[in-house]
Amino acid sequence: MTPAGPGAGLRVALFLTCVNDALYPDTGRAAVTLLERLGAEVDFPAAQTCCGQPQYNTGYRRETEPLLRRTAAAFAGYDHVVVPSGSCVAMIRDNYPRIAHRARAEGRGDALAAAAESLLPRVYELTEFLVDVLGVTDVGAYYPHSVTYHPSCHGLRTLALGDRPLRLLRAVRGLTLVELPGAEECCGFGGTFAVKNDAVSVAMGRDKVRHAVGTGAGTLCGADNSCLMHLDGLIRRQGAPLRPVHLAEILASTEADERRQP
Repeated sequence: MTPAGPGAGLRVALFLTCVNDALYPDTGRAAVTLLERLGAEVDFPAAQTCCGQPQYNTGYRRETEPLLRRTAAAFAGYDHVVVPSGSCVAMIRDNYPRIAHRARAEGRGDALAAAAESLLPRVYELTEFLVDVLGVTDVGAYYPHSVTYHPSCHGLRTLALGDRPLRLLRAVRGLTLVELPGAEECCGFGGTFAVKNDAVSVAMGRDKVRHAVGTGAGTLCGADNSCLMHLDGLIRRQGAPLRPVHLAEILASTEADERRQP
């Protein structure tokens, strides 16, 4: 039985995203644990797949249309769709209307526009959902470590998440939050940017890692595993004393979890 809480009575679908599904399933498990602890009923629609961001950003605009339709169909009927990735939310919120507008201008977009319009108002990045919909910042988490937070570009600039992630982190018991110098600077990942402009991407990532290590924090937190994946590669190559962790995993942590650590 789902416990009472600020999310009681809400039927929520988790859109895990490709990166998390393939490489970081613990982030998805943490998001489910967190949302259920707050009282929400969480489903994982099996029909979900890529939101289409890689195709769209590489110039395959029409090829993205079937993914828009599939995503809208997969999440039909849910009160809210929660996504532990600002970049995928930005794709849906910012680019799905553009795709639909272009298709409509070409005389074939009415159904596509209806699909996009049905989905957009129900999609939330995880911290938006917690703070704006559930109205919570203290989610009952415990994480006795020093943490510095990297805001991703999509979350910072497209979604304007502001201080929502920081407010959630400040409420975690045992956590020491350390300010990250140059926090608003891009980490250099940028999806296909990192492939096409690898030297620039690596230089930007090294700057971000240097700033993070300089804080003395043991944990580098982010709300997008795509950024953390890029930075983790650089951290490992440098042998830096820093552990990248998704925000959902910190917010899902409890004292019992810490006691089970080896």
